[in-house]
Amino acid sequence: MPALRLRLGLLRRGRKGDEEQSEEREEETEAKTKPAADVLGVAPTFAAITAAKLLNTRDYDEVESYPLEEPWVYARILRHKQTSEYIYYVYEIPLTPRERQLYSQIMDALYWEIQPPPGDVDTITYFYREARRIVRTFQIRMGRTPGISWRKILYYVTRDAVGFGPIDPLMKDPEIEDISCNGVRRHIYVWHRRYEYIKTNIIFDREDDLDNLVVKLAHMGGKHISVAFPVVDAILPGGHRLAATYRKEVTTSGSTFTIRKFREDPLTIVDMVMGNTLSPDIAAYYWVLMEHKRPGMVMGVTGSGKTTTMNALLTLLKPSVKVVSIEDTPELKLPLENWVQLIPRMSYGFGAEGRNEITLYDLIRISLRYRPDIIVVGEVRGEEAYVLFQAIATGHGGMTTLHAENIDAAAKRLTSPPMNIPRGYIPLMNFALLIRRVEIVDRETKRTRIARRITYTWEIRDFGNYVVVHKWNAYTDEHETYFDKSFLLKHIMDLVGWSEDELRNELNRRSTVIRWLAAKRMRSYHDVARVVREYYQNPERVYNKAVSELSEMGSGAEGVSLI
Repeated sequence: MPALRLRLGLLRRGRKGDEEQSEEREEETEAKTKPAADVLGVAPTFAAITAAKLLNTRDYDEVESYPLEEPWVYARILRHKQTSEYIYYVYEIPLTPRERQLYSQIMDALYWEIQPPPGDVDTITYFYREARRIVRTFQIRMGRTPGISWRKILYYVTRDAVGFGPIDPLMKDPEIEDISCNGVRRHIYVWHRRYEYIKTNIIFDREDDLDNLVVKLAHMGGKHISVAFPVVDAILPGGHRLAATYRKEVTTSGSTFTIRKFREDPLTIVDMVMGNTLSPDIAAYYWVLMEHKRPGMVMGVTGSGKTTTMNALLTLLKPSVKVVSIEDTPELKLPLENWVQLIPRMSYGFGAEGRNEITLYDLIRISLRYRPDIIVVGEVRGEEAYVLFQAIATGHGGMTTLHAENIDAAAKRLTSPPMNIPRGYIPLMNFALLIRRVEIVDRETKRTRIARRITYTWEIRDFGNYVVVHKWNAYTDEHETYFDKSFLLKHIMDLVGWSEDELRNELNRRSTVIRWLAAKRMRSYHDVARVVREYYQNPERVYNKAVSELSEMGSGAEGVSLI
């Protein structure tokens, strides 16, 4: 509750100086002729504690638009007629001068009247109910108010008090993966799934507005940021990752922040098949490896989708296994009950006087006491890698991610400081895959689009000895498999007692089930986990159901080739 009052207090302080100026500006504006709407009917974004720069939208064509929260806010993708530059244009229905006055009064009333919520009530739900009550009270007291939209006022009140303020529309857009503010008087940039990095029409014109928002975001993540502690790394409500700096202590352009957004419903192996990130045959291969707890590594550059891919693979585990995950920030979302999620803790105090820090290295050592079947490390980059490999050597399964562009670079990085993995330990990580962002050319329209593809899968025999069992063909946009070269599949055949035909049949069954899930668009991780669980219990029944429904849909159950 103190954090909620702090957010409201920041908003009040941020508005005090603006209110007097805004009244003068409103009088001047009303005295002048109102500007005509542009050809797209787009008005500038109005924000409570920031200003949004109005672009000359006549120079742009609209590519697409979609609602973020109807009817108050929309996203418009604009493209410059000459330069072809894209703009992400946030359009919020603006408050009228009278509505802005009521908004300010309601925010003050909330600040002074709201009481701490009961211990068993969600804070945001409680606040939203109280906000509705106070708005309704104002509405009743004022009687008939032609031209006043109380629902619009309630939208702005909840947006600025318990939402993310002027960037709340960006947080509502499921197509946005990343939000970056590089300082005051600079455009906020977003990473859009279809357009990559594009700038928005939102700009912080005042340093105090940006500072207040950064403080609010830090407190929403349960962290503190100030001149004494000008850097923060936190998890926002919804699991989004925040990295921020305060004022000009460590940057030259004032406060900055980056928010890495995560889906509440994570991408699954079915989503990846539907998007051709991988094929059903490769998915079936991974499924067999995950069932038998083969240690693996997901590689790629920043933002390529490493954590998402690892999360999708872990969904294929048997529901009876025990998993311990260790992450800097909790990003994994697994449909497993026997799962312990560990996160490190920063030290207290200044510099060398810091005490009680708990690192990834410490947590991996502790995790061995939990007797896990699988140890998952969000990313290895230091001495914790050695402990992970030691754990794998003792018989535990393991998964991790690593920043690398190919298997050779990954092995060299693992065997170099600060990880210092002995070369003889490298084959303990049985397989590795590489995911990349690539440009796909539409053969009909000739336009390019950004997509993610798992471009290579290797099995690791030894340091410098890697077997390619799958690669992506960039020309045909198809995945080619070489399972006849797989020594891991042969090892599993010997372990389980399968013949080559039985292995081929098992891969075929699992590929068919995944193809069926994709055809039925059963892509949520709850649905995928349920079908995986059912398959482990009764594979024939699930396979027969998949074949039957695929036949009705006109899609055959094609076989998996080991060649």
